[in-house]
Amino acid sequence: MENYDFIFGFRSIIEAINNGKNIDKIYIKKSTNSEQSSELMSLAKLCEITVQHVPLEKLNRITLKNHQGVIAIISPVPFYKVEDIVQEVFESGRLPFFIVLDNITDMRNFGSIVRTAECVGIDAVIIPSRGSALISGDAVKTSSGALMKVPVCKSDNLLQTVKYLQNSGISIVACTEKASEPLFKAELNNPIAVIVGSEYEGISPDLLKVADRLVEIPLYGTIESLNVSVAASVIMYEVVRQRNFI
Repeated sequence: MENYDFIFGFRSIIEAINNGKNIDKIYIKKSTNSEQSSELMSLAKLCEITVQHVPLEKLNRITLKNHQGVIAIISPVPFYKVEDIVQEVFESGRLPFFIVLDNITDMRNFGSIVRTAECVGIDAVIIPSRGSALISGDAVKTSSGALMKVPVCKSDNLLQTVKYLQNSGISIVACTEKASEPLFKAELNNPIAVIVGSEYEGISPDLLKVADRLVEIPLYGTIESLNVSVAASVIMYEVVRQRNFI
């Protein structure tokens, strides 16, 4: 397992949450049913912390100590609510700029994207509660510290979050090879949220359906696709170019 900080045991995790510790997610052994597990589940729901029921083997791969069937992964950064960031951006008079990462599970790609996001002055990076790289010390290192500067928002339902952004007046642009509009001909000088997906699965069909526009990065060689962190960098800087140099 990668270099994650974690705590284990029901009472230890409950106390950590109550004392404001940043928890990325909680793993609980399948079929666990006790008073303490119910208390932890209720607290996690209240604090919007992702809980995953996993086989005992997964917990044992993290630690062989007496974990009691529960382990919490500690995040080195806090998580923010999308609604709070959107409100803050509009109140400040800035032109909103978000990036949504769908199914980006590779920590190196994730860190690289966040590094570029910080360089372009993005308002927040939005990730799903499940199906995203864990935010660890290694991820912070890969991002060259950008994760300590860029707000990260976790969403239990990316589709609903994207619809919320649309209803807030933010245009949704999906970068996909399924598009027919070249990136460099698209008008991106407006409140915008860019969606990128993994190299293997791409952007979820439901997100593609609701996007306001689909754009593709032109390729002139024989390789069929760019690395996702490179593709994300290209589209983010195209937004910057249009906002500042046209």
